[in-house]
Amino acid sequence: MNPARSPGSSEGNGHDKYVERRWDMVENQIVSRGIKNARVIEAMLKVKRHLFVPENYIDSAYSDKPIPIEKRQTVSQPYMVALMTELLSPAPGKKILEIGTGSGYQSAVLAETGCDLYTIEIIEDIAVAARKTLEKLGYLNIKYKVGDGYKGWEENAPFEGIIVTAAPLDIPDKLIEQLSTDGKMVIPVGDMSQDLFLIENTSEGVKRKKITSVRFVPMTQPSN
Repeated sequence: MNPARSPGSSEGNGHDKYVERRWDMVENQIVSRGIKNARVIEAMLKVKRHLFVPENYIDSAYSDKPIPIEKRQTVSQPYMVALMTELLSPAPGKKILEIGTGSGYQSAVLAETGCDLYTIEIIEDIAVAARKTLEKLGYLNIKYKVGDGYKGWEENAPFEGIIVTAAPLDIPDKLIEQLSTDGKMVIPVGDMSQDLFLIENTSEGVKRKKITSVRFVPMTQPSN
């Protein structure tokens, strides 16, 4: 899909100086690299990434790179957000678990696709800030939890999709167990060398597919 450029169309009747930057981001960083899912493209056009980065990085909000936030975490590169979201095949009402709320940017993109989102963040300060931002922006289809994402969210399982935004050393069995039949998980795995995997829970068993080499922050483990 090549979006027909119409600056301001994703802002309702308003217009802000970042509209053109979002269109450039989607055209040059996302569509040009093969992202085709219409819901994902529309979500990337709508979500204002500059509202999810620290103030001193606002001018770089639509650049082709991750942006650091507090506690050594990051807002993922736009292309990586789009790729991981597309791999989940998001759809309205689809039940998705996000491990690592972070700034809330990936959460907002998922919410824009209409999915029923459950998001976990282990660092309480970051979780509180992200929830405040997301609720202020009107995202109502998100449920929040402060906790250890390595264990998933068992009481709300199964999930049709799981997205992990930090890299564990291995693929957590607990997360695979919380996938529904035909559910998908997208997860970076590794230490110094990392790969992005697509995990599919099929009727014939669990299938793993390596997608690409990546570089994510390590998954934070609880202190006790």
